[in-house]
Amino acid sequence: MNIILFTADEISAPLPHSDPRAAHILDVLRRRVGDTFDAGLIDGPRGKGTLVAVTPGALALAFAWDAAPPPPPPPIALIVGLPRPQTARKILNEATALGVAEIHFAATGRGEPSYALSTLWSTGEWRRHLVAGAAQAFCTRIPRVTWTQTLPEAFAALSADAIRIALDNYEAPQSLSRFLASLPPRSAHEPPRPLVLALGSERGWTAAERDLFRASGCVLAHLGPRVLRTETAAIAAVTLARAHLGLM
Repeated sequence: MNIILFTADEISAPLPHSDPRAAHILDVLRRRVGDTFDAGLIDGPRGKGTLVAVTPGALALAFAWDAAPPPPPPPIALIVGLPRPQTARKILNEATALGVAEIHFAATGRGEPSYALSTLWSTGEWRRHLVAGAAQAFCTRIPRVTWTQTLPEAFAALSADAIRIALDNYEAPQSLSRFLASLPPRSAHEPPRPLVLALGSERGWTAAERDLFRASGCVLAHLGPRVLRTETAAIAAVTLARAHLGLM
């Protein structure tokens, strides 16, 4: 981790030795009493932590925060047909590291309903992968995540002015990069329009879901002729979207 992240209620309490962050401070960063390390408040400012004391059970820490938090993530939202848990873990981590505002895992016609019952979701494990992705990116921002909506519900909740793109290997008439390049440029002072990228579950979209996309003003686009894993397609699509916004 390139920055150690904390919640607001953690910074006033000792950090137990059993916490992986304590091991990282002592064993990886090799900090000793009086040393500092990069720290951040989740969805808040970055700053410096100081190792004040090491007791048999915990670390005593103190913090000094920067005046302002990092900027919010770019207005990119992912809608992903609910994948198997190990794929969702990769997407949560890597999409957060790249920087997106929202990730919505939605039930789709060809998806496996039992994936929603995974301990990834029921135990809150999913949040740990967001924090790990943000720590990798030296950022405190984590995206908003949902996993209980259907695909129509996820689309109904989108911003009305969002640019909507569904990735599809079969019926898309153009590549994602070509479509993004065709969008009109914005002025330097104009905020970017929200951009939504929808990726199918492992078995792809149904005909009814393609009809939903077209009815909601969604453009179909592809990532080239190669068939990619869901997590690979998600990262490739977010990378192209960030490049379109001038962030890469």
